[in-house]
Amino acid sequence: MTHNPDPSRPRGLRTRAVHAGHGLDPATGAHATPIYATSTFGYGSAERGARLFAGEEQGYFYSRLTNPTVRAFEEKVASLEGLPDALAFASGMGAVSAACLTLLKPGDETVFIAPLYGGTTGFLTEVAAKFGVTVHEAADETAAEALCGPRTRLIWVETPTNPALNIVDLARVSRMARACGALSVADNTFSSPYLTRPAEHGIDLVMHSATKYLGGHGDAIGGVLAGPADLLAEVRGVGLRHVGASLGPFEAYLFLRGLKTLPLRMDAHCAGAAELAAALDGHPALHALHYPGLSRHAGHEVARRQMRAFGGLLSLDLGSQAAAFTFLNSLTLFTQAVSLGDVESLSCHPGSTTHHLLGDEALRRQGVTPGLVRLSVGIEDPADLIDDVLGALKHVGASARTDRDLSRA
Repeated sequence: MTHNPDPSRPRGLRTRAVHAGHGLDPATGAHATPIYATSTFGYGSAERGARLFAGEEQGYFYSRLTNPTVRAFEEKVASLEGLPDALAFASGMGAVSAACLTLLKPGDETVFIAPLYGGTTGFLTEVAAKFGVTVHEAADETAAEALCGPRTRLIWVETPTNPALNIVDLARVSRMARACGALSVADNTFSSPYLTRPAEHGIDLVMHSATKYLGGHGDAIGGVLAGPADLLAEVRGVGLRHVGASLGPFEAYLFLRGLKTLPLRMDAHCAGAAELAAALDGHPALHALHYPGLSRHAGHEVARRQMRAFGGLLSLDLGSQAAAFTFLNSLTLFTQAVSLGDVESLSCHPGSTTHHLLGDEALRRQGVTPGLVRLSVGIEDPADLIDDVLGALKHVGASARTDRDLSRA
């Protein structure tokens, strides 16, 4: 007896991670999505070319605007985020700049809840402000609500935030955006759609640095926006067409490959981070441990409500930059690198790397302390990572004891 699948039954996220956005290649039957390494596509007639360029007919004509391999990646991300469409870029900052340059105009206002990734903050406060956009920084949802007004066009948030791992209440942000007629944008890089789908909480646009968890292997740079088709068509026609930060087909292929294992990788990242956080909780060398899975974390209850698990990142405050550097230089399995979300564990000092352009005052205000270290937990055996971190913390303690001895002398 032949079983006919119910077409109305929604596919699970793991199934969509494998199958969404592509099938057998119609030209060859290839099982994997081909890399369409071409700059142009023949359109057959002058009349069809005119229709394609005018947007009256959909199709491929120039890879700066759309490409079959890139389109497969966009469709997979849209499916995973539960949104109608997605638009890919050459980097996360390409997505940020294209969205802002399309959706903001002189006289508009935007509100962001700090901290954000340093590049996003820099674009808003340095670039968007040059074009007559007023940018407001808020410390939390309450402050953001007070800053919203009739001229507010965008409310931009991250959750968890980079690098302090604060949790932003997405449903509250979406309500405040609707109340003032603004669009809400959530950078979902740290969660991935496996852990959080902001659209389910009312967020309008979802942004990713695909370089991180979506790719997962540290071998490609890209960005993506997901949201309503009409809004993304506007961004494609302005932000992508004129800014030109187009994702290449080879990078799109790598992201397609990475997304197939996203749920499996995220389970490993989250499990390893949870074990590491448990091993570090209460360690005497730490001035603070930031991890939303801890019950005392200020955003723990919100995180439980809007996340499947608590993510693969921890931030440790070691009290001083000297202690942070000693710790980082003593690690053996956590490569010092500024990215995150790779299968390999990574570590960095945000105050001197990813966020250093913000300046001391902004760093202090946003909780990026001199002693803060960000750890991106990979998929290695958790016991090995715990041993590595605890061993590095012993070097911090030994260094501190030496400093005390020298001061007494």
